[in-house]
Amino acid sequence: MSKKALIAMSGGVDSSVTAYLIKQAGYECMGATMSLYNDSGIMMSENNTCNTPQDIIDAKNIADTLGMPFSVFNFSSKFKECVIDRFVSAYENGMTPNPCINCNRHLKFDELFRACKELGYDYIATGHYAQISRNENTGRYELKKATDITKDQSYVLYSLTQEQLSHTLFPLGSMTKSEVRALAQRNGFTNAKKSDSQDICFIPDGRYADFIEQYTGKTYPEGNFIDTDGNVLGTHKGIIRYTIGQRKGLGLSFPQPMYVSDINPVTNTVTLSRNDELFSRTLTAKNINLISVPEISRPMRVKAKARYRHIEQWATVTQTDSDTIHVEFDEPQRAITKGQSVVLYAGDTVVGGGIICGL
Repeated sequence: MSKKALIAMSGGVDSSVTAYLIKQAGYECMGATMSLYNDSGIMMSENNTCNTPQDIIDAKNIADTLGMPFSVFNFSSKFKECVIDRFVSAYENGMTPNPCINCNRHLKFDELFRACKELGYDYIATGHYAQISRNENTGRYELKKATDITKDQSYVLYSLTQEQLSHTLFPLGSMTKSEVRALAQRNGFTNAKKSDSQDICFIPDGRYADFIEQYTGKTYPEGNFIDTDGNVLGTHKGIIRYTIGQRKGLGLSFPQPMYVSDINPVTNTVTLSRNDELFSRTLTAKNINLISVPEISRPMRVKAKARYRHIEQWATVTQTDSDTIHVEFDEPQRAITKGQSVVLYAGDTVVGGGIICGL
């Protein structure tokens, strides 16, 4: 009897080619799209985002073309709780979150993964650019970078558990984006040239503060810009409008460039400093997930990536308790930001990661 795979279909070219490849590999397939906004009251744009009504139509059309059943799962309440509300809370507490990580963790590889098992499917398949293998020496499943390093998404997948990895398929992990589009065109997929989503899906215009104010109905109070000595430099427009390393949009003029270096929700202050004061060699992260090892029992040499666009850097990581790691970089790193995730690599293999909570 053939294996069964639930294909997470976004309506984009990557998940469509994933469906094609898994079906070609002999799996019994079903397409599945997550509906994330039905109950949230969020106004969506059709441009540069995902999970629009047209995306669901595109996903169903591809499933029909491939002759596979298709279902839409309403996860809007879970999306609101685990992604949007956490995003808002992070900004209210002076942090800068990565909602895509929470979406993968709590929606695609929790809710959809649970549906996959309940429906009797063996695997969930997605269009992520990453690779999974089993280490025969340790017996552990490992998450590895994609062959096309420019598309690698292993950073946003560091929260995957051993059980999830053992029941997940990433068929695009060894392909380039151009190869994926070419395969879609050869098979006549209508979305072969569809552009990738670029922004946070529920804030397609990138205006985070405006979204938060509209979503919460709150007005966030003005407060003081201060320097590192506590001297008042001016007035900010609410802490949700700032993130570490920010220079533009401060509304102040200085003899030299000044950047946001700290956001304090308790005192409602935003600290500004020179660029050279933004660098730190250490960070602490909580809510950790380890993949290639069950624990870090002694200091471990790794390359660490402190945000999605960060170039990974050599560091030493120490696990200080069951849910906390301390990372010390060989060289100081710029604008390490609370709320972002640090992901650890040993070569192309993800060791694990966690959410940055301190320096």
